Amino acid sequence: MSGTLLKQLRKGRIPEALKGLAKKENIDVNALARNILDGTAVVLGHRSGRGTMVVGRDVKTKVNANIGASTLTSSIDYEKKKLQAALRAKTDAVMDLSLADNIVEIRKVILNESTVPVGTVPIYEEATMARIKRGAVIRLDVEEFFDCIERQMEEGVDFVTVHCGITKDLIEKYPPEFRLEGIVSRGGAITAAYIRNTGNENPLYQYYDRLLDLAEKYDCVLSLGDGMRPGALYDASDSLEIGEQVVLGKLQERAFERGVMAMIEGPGHVPLHLVEKSVKRIKRLTNNAPLYLLGPIVTDIAPGYDHITSAIGAGVAGMSGADFICYVTPSEHLGLPSAQDVFDGVIAARIAAHAADIAKNIPGAMEWDNELSKARKALDWDRQIELSIDPDRARRVRKERSGEGACTMCGEYCVFLVLKEQK
Repeated sequence: MSGTLLKQLRKGRIPEALKGLAKKENIDVNALARNILDGTAVVLGHRSGRGTMVVGRDVKTKVNANIGASTLTSSIDYEKKKLQAALRAKTDAVMDLSLADNIVEIRKVILNESTVPVGTVPIYEEATMARIKRGAVIRLDVEEFFDCIERQMEEGVDFVTVHCGITKDLIEKYPPEFRLEGIVSRGGAITAAYIRNTGNENPLYQYYDRLLDLAEKYDCVLSLGDGMRPGALYDASDSLEIGEQVVLGKLQERAFERGVMAMIEGPGHVPLHLVEKSVKRIKRLTNNAPLYLLGPIVTDIAPGYDHITSAIGAGVAGMSGADFICYVTPSEHLGLPSAQDVFDGVIAARIAAHAADIAKNIPGAMEWDNELSKARKALDWDRQIELSIDPDRARRVRKERSGEGACTMCGEYCVFLVLKEQK
């Protein structure tokens, strides 16, 4: 391959694979190329060939599922089950957020078995190594950190979350203590603690050109992480969050100049009435780069139901311009998700993403709903179930509640039967 995908397009070359991808994404290949060339779209999986897809302008809103082991629960078989649950629910991508001692082995299994693009957060591996070797997750080693990033890219990771926007200046101006919940991003908290304990700059910010060298070498998409995202509604859109977004906009420009594709990560916990404003502000500050949002969660009072609170926020965010939705599971804030939690989280996020696509007039989005509506009017149960976002659940509920006969919700008062009889 001669240069990154972005560099090839700048030379006027449209790779054959991009033509097939454009067809899959239901977009003209020249329009897709223009969007990549102006930085408003990125391609994930193009290097590995793992479920290649587009994130950004004029294509469907995509969904990501986070999986991964913790220091308290570490099982490769368990992660396999979560991966399969995410794929069964038709996630567009997965991220391995493992923190366990066997993080490398888990990542390799996920890379081998995933059929969709895979992302990672390299600081998690570096923090794990720091804990094992030096007794504390914040005792980062710069050389080791960059070796870790290159190793993951070499293994075939499709995108990496890198918390480059957390600067020493930001931490000194706005210490975490002024927030209700402080810094809730794990990568953000580790980086901030490293800065405060050593007095050094964030290595990913200080040596950003070195990071770009690696991303260019492996044509790996950078997901510029929201290390200062709010973890409470009260903290949304504060100086710490916005200050980081200003930095991320400048870093995205530098990546783009180097021919490296990059997207921006965003909050977090945001009151519903501020979601649209938040999305539009981030887009404005970051050159309309593809926006990858966690949720956002729109109320803090629903532990156990945060797949719902985040889906509400994601629908509004997607409609307002967000391009990539990171799911939230029912066990968010409570514990490591089960395989069923992963499945439920993906379905909730996909519903929100599809609702956003209808609002954005994405080609084909409304047609799906129209087809199901036609089948519903015709009382064609098989077709309704086939078109459902979760056919297995729809089939099971129908069998349990109605059997093979009329729907027990209305029975002989079914509006379609009543209207039919009047003819």
